[in-house]
Amino acid sequence: MYLARAIHFDESDRNVFHNPARTGEWAISGGFEFSNWGEADLVGKARQAFANGWLGIETFGRVTFVAVTRIEEAELEQLTDTLAQHFVDVYGAPDLEAARPVAREELAHMAELCADHAPNTVLTVLRELTNAGVKEQFRFIEASEAGLDQFAIHGEIE
Repeated sequence: MYLARAIHFDESDRNVFHNPARTGEWAISGGFEFSNWGEADLVGKARQAFANGWLGIETFGRVTFVAVTRIEEAELEQLTDTLAQHFVDVYGAPDLEAARPVAREELAHMAELCADHAPNTVLTVLRELTNAGVKEQFRFIEASEAGLDQFAIHGEIE
């Protein structure tokens, strides 16, 4: 089974998100965070989190890019518990038993996004507000091997 981990190509996430996710932490879409948002909520760093941020499941911070990675069943169970506790602590779920099925559903959605992609495929998300709610679009950037000519040094031996 595959899920995705937060990756950073540079330090920009530290500047664009209130709470940036940590490199390497497991991530999901996290679009549920914006389910009751309106245009007035889309300002500054909150707008960036809404528009392009994946949700890290350790820091509950945001990240622009994630990469497909294999996950073990034991890790998935721990993530389910962590996310369920977040739903209790932050979103008012009555208890862990009520929150676990929702956490499993969120993780299953992410696993479905990753299922048809090779490890190291980079994913991005783009969200917009519509009359029907939050619309998410996903983009996949397949990992490719670099050509030898990218590393070759051309010159003459003297």
